[in-house]
Formats: sequence, C-alpha cells, structure tokens
Amino acid sequence: MSKRDYYEVLGLGKDASQDDIKKAYRQMARKFHPDVNKAADAEQKFKEAKEAYDVLSDDQKKAQYDRFGHVDPNQGMGGGFNGGNADFGGFGDLFDMFFGGGGGQRRNPNAPQRGNDLQYTLTIEFKEAVFGKELDIQIPRTETCETCHGNGAKPGTKPETCTVCHGSGQQEVVQNTAFGRIVNRRVCSACNGQGVTIKDKCGTCHGSGKVKKQRTIHLNIPAGVDEGAQLRVSGEGEAGSRGGPSGDLFVVIRVKPHDFFERENDDIYCEIPLTFAQAALGDEIEIPTLTEKVKLKIPAGTQTDTYFRLKGKGVPRLRGYGQGDQHVKVVVVTPTNLSEEQREHLREFARQSGEHTHEQHQSIFERMKKAILGD
Repeated sequence: MSKRDYYEVLGLGKDASQDDIKKAYRQMARKFHPDVNKAADAEQKFKEAKEAYDVLSDDQKKAQYDRFGHVDPNQGMGGGFNGGNADFGGFGDLFDMFFGGGGGQRRNPNAPQRGNDLQYTLTIEFKEAVFGKELDIQIPRTETCETCHGNGAKPGTKPETCTVCHGSGQQEVVQNTAFGRIVNRRVCSACNGQGVTIKDKCGTCHGSGKVKKQRTIHLNIPAGVDEGAQLRVSGEGEAGSRGGPSGDLFVVIRVKPHDFFERENDDIYCEIPLTFAQAALGDEIEIPTLTEKVKLKIPAGTQTDTYFRLKGKGVPRLRGYGQGDQHVKVVVVTPTNLSEEQREHLREFARQSGEHTHEQHQSIFERMKKAILGD
C-alpha cells in the first residue's frame, strides 16, 4: 500500500511553518496515543503521524521530501548510492575475478565487531515528563557468554583456525581461462566466514559466544523531556563480537496526555469556565498549576476565549534555565435550567440594557435591507 502524503497525514498545506507542523503533530499524538485511544487503527495512525513529523520537522529531510516525495532520488544510481556511502554491490568480486584480488581490501573475519544498537519505547505520565523521574526498565538483549567468555568453545578448549580458508574467512577458486587466470572468492563454507572452527562447543551458548538475558537498566529521565525524545545509554545495547564494544541503547519517550493540561514546547495551556456573573463583574479565582493552586484576578467585562498568562508556571527547560509559562483560557458558560425568577431577572437586565427590543430588531432589519437592496 502506498504511503499517504506527509502533509495530508498532519492535515497541513505545504506552506506550513515549523510551528504549524509541531502543533499538528502534538494534536494527533494526543488524539491517537495508544494509551488513550483504544481503536484498532489508533497505533498505526500514531506511527504514521510520527513518521510524517520526523521528516517534516527536519529542514533537510523536508526539502528532499518537498522535491521528490516518497521516491528515493538516489535509487537507480548503480548499487544504491546514499549520500556519500557507496555500496558497489559486486564490483569487488569482479575485480577479484579478473585481476586476482587486486581491486579491494579483504575483511578480517577475526577483527572486533561492535554490537548492534537497541531501541526501547518507554511510556511515562505527563507530570513525569515535566518533572523527571528515575526508574528501572527490563531490556532483553544478547550478552557475552560468561562460560566461554565469548569464544564459543568449551572451557579448556579454544577455537581453531579454519583449515579450509586458513583464517581468512573466504574460499578462493582459481580458474585458468582464455582470458587469463580468474580468482573467484566466496564466504568459506567450512567456517561461515568466521575464520575459525569450534570442535567442542560451549554447552551454555552452543558455540555462538552469546546468550540472551534480561538486563535491568537504571534510567534518569530529565525534567522537561517531551514526546518523541530519545535518551541514549552508551554501551547498553547488544554485545560485540571478538572483543568488540557493545552497542548503545536508545530509549524513545512517549508521554500520556493529561486530563486538564496541554503542553506546547515549554508552555502549559488549560481552559477554565467562568459564569456570566464572574465575567461581567470580575472575580478572583483559583487556578491549578503543575505544582500548586494560584489566585488569578478576572477583570470585569472579561470576554470568552480571553487568555491570561501565569509567568514561570510552565515546564522546566530541558536545555537552559528557567521554566515556560502557563496560559489560561477562560470560557464564559451560558447558564441552563434557570428558574422563572432568574429568567425574569435576565429579562429585566435585557430591558435595562436595551437588548432584544423590537426597535433594535427593526433597526437591524432595516440596515440589512439597505445593505442588500441598496438605498
């Protein structure tokens, strides 16, 4: 199935700014977060939005996507050229075939090899992302076998140099043809390219030199971390081979939405209802923040959708000093289930204010008529 346009996924036009892209992604992340939305396609939509954001939030990737779309512009360039890392497919073998191995450098099968990196997705609460947290996670990974210390051989024995490839990890087949002497190299079938063979295998790892284990990793989640952030834990990935270093562990952060607060970068947003009387006459109300309740003065005549700022009541800045702000949006709530006495008071208020009078309606009607029909 073909991929959807990244701008379409986020509901944006191609002229969208980086702020628009980030805001749209956050809205979709909150809507389709698997911990909140239990629909069958929620996780897929969450991943689709994350993929779109990863590309469009990166200026270089965005420029390439805007020009080429989902098509890789490097395809069809002779073996998959990819931004300076060339994979020339079988050219090394061709040099070996026609020039007797003079065209490339042989890989040492006994050289140390770095272990693979691991990725772990960690879901945390909204306030844990704001204030940080220390916790332990369990990671399944391969580790060096403690019985054989990674060489794969039974204790008291050791691997032996392969008698077929003599430790090179490659077999050579020499042919004399009308074009000259041809040397063809392939992975040694006796040692599978390892350069060594094991006669008596370790009973713990069965000759692989590695075992699967559950590893406990202690994490320190910094205050201010946000959705999609990656924490790198050096050396906690898969074990290396032949004395090579371990890979790294990358912890991808997912943040659960909050019932009351919403986050935009280091700022916090919330919505507070006001009664008609509070908005008209003014009041002092209590506002919940991330740490406490504070007093907020509402001026008389405040209109619905007015924003008030609580300076320094937002999220601690992950890279820097201080905190963001909290923005409070007030919404005037229309009263319902009024008693007859309350209705009469409102009618009296309307009469004294000159609202909803016959003359006013007539005046509005006349102005509309003139606007439509002309003088």
